[in-house]
Amino acid sequence: MIGSRILVEMKGDNHLLEGELESVDDYLNLHMLDTVEVADGERLRALGEVVLRGNNIILVMPVE
Repeated sequence: MIGSRILVEMKGDNHLLEGELESVDDYLNLHMLDTVEVADGERLRALGEVVLRGNNIILVMPVE
């Protein structure tokens, strides 16, 4: 899925993060580019480049 757009659900957060998956490691740490915060199908704010720690991730799904 590297190079494609994904949605990520994090622990303790009602919002999803949508962005382009740049890289992933053995611990499911994700490096994402062009990331935005999404709630109720609406884009709230742009975050840009982010690194997400794998143990805080609940769900990763491709954007259709």
